[in-house]
Amino acid sequence: MKKPGNVKKMERKGNKFEETLPVKSLVVVFSYHHKNTEKIAHVIAKVLDAPVKTPQQVNPEELLEYGLIGFGSGIYSAQHHESLLDLAGNLPQANGRKAFIFSTFGAPFALFKGERLTEFVHNNHGALREKLQSRGYSVIDEFACAGFNTNSFLTYFGGLNKGRPGADDFRHAEEFAGDIKLLAGKEK
Repeated sequence: MKKPGNVKKMERKGNKFEETLPVKSLVVVFSYHHKNTEKIAHVIAKVLDAPVKTPQQVNPEELLEYGLIGFGSGIYSAQHHESLLDLAGNLPQANGRKAFIFSTFGAPFALFKGERLTEFVHNNHGALREKLQSRGYSVIDEFACAGFNTNSFLTYFGGLNKGRPGADDFRHAEEFAGDIKLLAGKEK
Protein backbone atom coordinates (compact mmCIF):
# COMPACT_ATOMS: atom_id res chain seq x y z
CA MET A 1 0.00 0.00 0.00
CA LYS A 2 1.37 3.41 -0.98
CA LYS A 3 1.65 5.95 1.83
CA PRO A 4 -0.07 9.30 1.28
CA GLY A 5 2.21 12.26 0.58
CA ASN A 6 2.94 15.04 3.05
CA VAL A 7 2.70 12.83 6.11
CA LYS A 8 4.41 14.44 9.09
CA LYS A 9 7.29 12.42 10.48
CA MET A 10 6.96 11.32 14.07
CA GLU A 11 9.98 10.56 16.21
CA ARG A 12 9.72 8.30 19.25
CA LYS A 13 10.85 10.04 22.46
CA GLY A 14 10.47 7.88 25.57
CA ASN A 15 6.75 7.27 25.95
CA LYS A 16 5.74 10.20 23.72
CA PHE A 17 6.04 11.00 20.05
CA GLU A 18 7.61 14.29 19.08
CA GLU A 19 6.71 15.79 15.76
CA THR A 20 9.52 16.78 13.42
CA LEU A 21 8.31 18.98 10.60
CA PRO A 22 10.02 19.39 7.27
CA VAL A 23 12.10 22.55 7.13
CA LYS A 24 12.71 24.50 3.94
CA SER A 25 16.47 24.12 3.44
CA LEU A 26 19.22 25.49 1.20
CA VAL A 27 22.86 24.51 0.72
CA VAL A 28 25.28 27.28 -0.29
CA VAL A 29 28.69 26.10 -1.50
CA PHE A 30 31.79 27.48 -3.15
CA SER A 31 33.84 24.70 -4.72
CA TYR A 32 36.71 25.24 -7.10
CA HIS A 33 39.71 23.03 -7.79
CA HIS A 34 38.47 19.44 -7.81
CA LYS A 35 34.86 20.15 -6.78
CA ASN A 36 35.49 18.25 -3.52
CA THR A 37 33.12 20.38 -1.45
CA GLU A 38 30.48 20.46 -4.17
CA LYS A 39 30.33 16.65 -4.07
CA ILE A 40 29.70 16.78 -0.31
CA ALA A 41 27.13 19.57 -0.78
CA HIS A 42 25.09 17.43 -3.18
CA VAL A 43 25.08 14.47 -0.79
CA ILE A 44 23.82 16.70 2.03
CA ALA A 45 21.30 18.46 -0.23
CA LYS A 46 19.80 15.16 -1.37
CA VAL A 47 19.04 14.14 2.23
CA LEU A 48 17.60 17.59 3.03
CA ASP A 49 15.70 17.82 -0.28
CA ALA A 50 17.39 21.19 -0.74
CA PRO A 51 18.69 23.14 -3.73
CA VAL A 52 22.42 23.85 -4.01
CA LYS A 53 23.54 27.37 -4.90
CA THR A 54 26.83 29.25 -5.05
CA PRO A 55 27.34 32.45 -3.03
CA GLN A 56 27.11 34.37 -6.31
CA GLN A 57 23.64 32.90 -6.99
CA VAL A 58 22.26 33.96 -3.61
CA ASN A 59 20.56 37.22 -2.75
CA PRO A 60 21.12 37.64 1.02
CA GLU A 61 17.48 38.69 1.57
CA GLU A 62 16.15 35.48 0.00
CA LEU A 63 17.83 33.45 2.74
CA LEU A 64 15.12 34.61 5.13
CA GLU A 65 12.79 32.19 3.30
CA TYR A 66 14.74 29.20 4.66
CA GLY A 67 14.61 27.60 8.09
CA LEU A 68 17.92 25.76 7.63
CA ILE A 69 20.91 26.86 5.56
CA GLY A 70 24.19 25.07 5.03
CA PHE A 71 27.32 27.07 4.23
CA GLY A 72 30.41 25.32 2.87
CA SER A 73 33.60 25.57 0.86
CA GLY A 74 37.09 24.24 0.76
CA ILE A 75 39.46 25.60 3.37
CA TYR A 76 41.85 28.30 2.13
CA SER A 77 44.55 29.48 4.54
CA ALA A 78 42.65 28.10 7.56
CA GLN A 79 39.23 29.54 6.68
CA HIS A 80 36.36 29.23 4.23
CA HIS A 81 36.55 30.87 0.81
CA GLU A 82 36.25 34.67 0.85
CA SER A 83 33.06 34.63 -1.27
CA LEU A 84 31.30 32.62 1.45
CA LEU A 85 32.68 34.86 4.21
CA ASP A 86 31.56 37.97 2.26
CA LEU A 87 28.05 36.52 1.86
CA ALA A 88 27.86 35.70 5.58
CA GLY A 89 28.93 39.24 6.44
CA ASN A 90 26.12 40.69 4.30
CA LEU A 91 23.27 38.54 5.60
CA PRO A 92 20.25 40.17 7.20
CA GLN A 93 19.55 39.39 10.87
CA ALA A 94 18.34 35.79 11.10
CA ASN A 95 16.72 35.86 14.57
CA GLY A 96 17.75 32.32 15.52
CA ARG A 97 17.34 30.63 12.14
CA LYS A 98 19.34 27.44 11.97
CA ALA A 99 22.53 26.96 9.98
CA PHE A 100 25.23 24.37 9.56
CA ILE A 101 28.78 24.62 8.31
CA PHE A 102 30.73 22.16 6.19
CA SER A 103 34.08 22.01 4.44
CA THR A 104 36.71 19.92 2.76
CA PHE A 105 40.37 20.42 3.53
CA GLY A 106 43.55 19.63 1.64
CA ALA A 107 45.82 19.18 4.64
CA PRO A 108 47.22 15.66 5.14
CA PHE A 109 44.35 13.75 6.73
CA ALA A 110 46.73 11.36 8.50
CA LEU A 111 47.87 14.24 10.75
CA PHE A 112 44.37 14.89 12.07
CA LYS A 113 42.68 12.14 14.06
CA GLY A 114 40.21 12.27 16.93
CA GLU A 115 40.46 15.35 19.13
CA ARG A 116 43.08 16.90 16.86
CA LEU A 117 40.67 16.72 13.90
CA THR A 118 37.88 18.27 15.98
CA GLU A 119 40.13 21.18 16.98
CA PHE A 120 41.41 21.61 13.40
CA VAL A 121 37.87 21.81 12.01
CA HIS A 122 36.68 24.08 14.82
CA ASN A 123 39.54 26.51 14.09
CA ASN A 124 39.03 26.43 10.31
CA HIS A 125 35.31 27.09 10.68
CA GLY A 126 35.82 29.88 13.22
CA ALA A 127 35.61 32.92 10.92
CA LEU A 128 32.43 31.71 9.21
CA ARG A 129 30.84 30.56 12.47
CA GLU A 130 31.48 33.98 14.05
CA LYS A 131 29.98 35.84 11.09
CA LEU A 132 26.87 33.65 11.06
CA GLN A 133 26.37 33.95 14.80
CA SER A 134 26.84 37.73 14.63
CA ARG A 135 23.97 37.78 12.10
CA GLY A 136 21.70 35.84 14.45
CA TYR A 137 22.11 32.30 13.11
CA SER A 138 22.19 29.33 15.43
CA VAL A 139 24.91 27.00 14.10
CA ILE A 140 23.52 23.56 14.95
CA ASP A 141 26.39 21.39 13.68
CA GLU A 142 29.54 21.26 11.56
CA PHE A 143 31.06 18.74 9.16
CA ALA A 144 34.45 18.40 7.46
CA CYS A 145 36.37 15.80 5.54
CA ALA A 146 39.58 15.57 3.56
CA GLY A 147 39.62 16.55 -0.10
CA PHE A 148 42.03 15.86 -2.94
CA ASN A 149 44.64 18.63 -3.08
CA THR A 150 47.05 19.36 -5.94
CA ASN A 151 47.80 22.99 -5.08
CA SER A 152 51.27 24.40 -5.61
CA PHE A 153 54.13 21.90 -5.44
CA LEU A 154 51.80 19.04 -4.44
CA THR A 155 50.99 18.48 -8.10
CA TYR A 156 54.55 17.19 -8.60
CA PHE A 157 53.94 14.45 -6.01
CA GLY A 158 50.50 13.42 -7.27
CA GLY A 159 48.67 15.46 -4.64
CA LEU A 160 47.41 14.77 -1.13
CA ASN A 161 44.30 12.88 -0.03
CA LYS A 162 43.85 11.02 -3.32
CA GLY A 163 40.38 9.59 -3.69
CA ARG A 164 38.90 11.98 -1.12
CA PRO A 165 36.15 12.64 -0.61
CA GLY A 166 35.33 8.97 -1.05
CA ALA A 167 32.61 6.48 -0.15
CA ASP A 168 33.19 6.75 3.62
CA ASP A 169 33.14 10.55 3.44
CA PHE A 170 29.86 10.49 1.48
CA ARG A 171 28.34 8.07 4.00
CA HIS A 172 29.41 10.33 6.88
CA ALA A 173 27.99 13.38 5.05
CA GLU A 174 24.70 11.53 4.57
CA GLU A 175 24.56 10.63 8.29
CA PHE A 176 25.42 14.23 9.20
CA ALA A 177 22.58 15.51 6.98
CA GLY A 178 20.13 13.10 8.58
CA ASP A 179 21.13 14.34 12.02
CA ILE A 180 20.75 18.02 11.16
CA LYS A 181 17.44 17.32 9.45
CA LEU A 182 16.15 15.96 12.76
CA LEU A 183 17.66 18.84 14.76
CA ALA A 184 16.23 21.46 12.40
CA GLY A 185 12.76 19.88 12.38
CA LYS A 186 12.33 20.26 16.11
CA GLU A 187 10.68 23.33 17.49
CA LYS A 188 12.86 26.05 18.97
